[in-house]
This record gives sequence, C-alpha cells and structure tokens, in this order.
Amino acid sequence: MKFTKTQIPDIIRIEPQVFGDERGYFAEIFRSDLFEQETGIKTQFIQDNESRSSYGVLRGLHYQLPPCAQSKLVRVIEGKVLDVAVDIRKGSPTFGQHVTAELSAENKHQLFIPRGFAHGFVVLSDTALFAYKVDSYYSPECDIGIQFDDPQLKINWKVEHSQLQLSEKDKKQPLLQEATDLFDYQTNLYI
Repeated sequence: MKFTKTQIPDIIRIEPQVFGDERGYFAEIFRSDLFEQETGIKTQFIQDNESRSSYGVLRGLHYQLPPCAQSKLVRVIEGKVLDVAVDIRKGSPTFGQHVTAELSAENKHQLFIPRGFAHGFVVLSDTALFAYKVDSYYSPECDIGIQFDDPQLKINWKVEHSQLQLSEKDKKQPLLQEATDLFDYQTNLYI
C-alpha cells in the first residue's frame, strides 16, 4: 500500500497494491498495522457503512460532534465519485480549505479523513457504491453539516448545479461562517 499526504497533510490518500490476471484481481484494502506504521495514527474502526447512489447525488457536507466525532476511511467499490473533505478546525492553518479526490472502482484509491473535517461526495458515474469505515458509531443527535455550495469554500463538484440531487437536510445546512459547532485545531474538540 502507498500512503500519501494530501495538500492538507492530515488527509491521507491510500493506494492499495492490486494483483490481477485474466481471472480478476486481489488487493489488500486495509491493514491496521501498516496504517499505523505509515501514518502514525492509531485508530480502531468499529462500523462499516455503504451507500448506493445515482449520477448527481451529492451527500454532504457532513460531520459528527463529540462524543460521536468520526474519522473515516472512504472508498468506492463500483462507479466513480468526487470525494471532498473540508477542514472545520478553528485555528488550523488550513481552516476552510478542502481536498478533493476522484475515487473509483477502477483506481481503488481511498481517503483517510480525520475528525475535525466535514465530508461529502458526488456521484460522477451512472451509479456508485460507496463504502467507508468509521471509528465512532453514528448518532443522529451528533449529526451536523455545512452548506455544500458555500461560496467561501469554492468547491468544484464537477456536476452542473441543476443536475445535483440533494436531500432536504443537505439543502438547508448553514454556511461555514454561520456554523456554530466547529472543532478547535489545538484540542480537536468542538467549540
């Protein structure tokens, strides 16, 4: 596996080694010991999630507040998405900046997104099967988000706005500057 820090060093791209022949392929998708060795991060994933979506479905930008804050390891099993992580840690040198990555069944790349980041993705293929591990259980009481098209964030979602499919919840999230529940860069607790 290859581990690469992105332009926001806390977000890590992981590229598994794929062994293939005429029968198909094999790849190790996650190894806890290599993850800790290469990143210096010790985490224990406790829940796996999966969603299927069609072209233009945008899910995000979401995060969970403590005590249910989550780190995520995300990947695509089928199709292609644009994955986005936004730094929402007040005091961070990269506060309000984001990382984007095309994740697909073809490239098998993954992103590790630590606590203190809002996360979302949009489907770029006809359909996509999106899977991710988290290190804290989902809690509806802790679930929160920011507006996907906040002009301050300048995210290019690569899908025309008129073709986006959003939940009612995601249409009504606050702008980053209006969000009251963010994380603190020094403590990684919400403020």
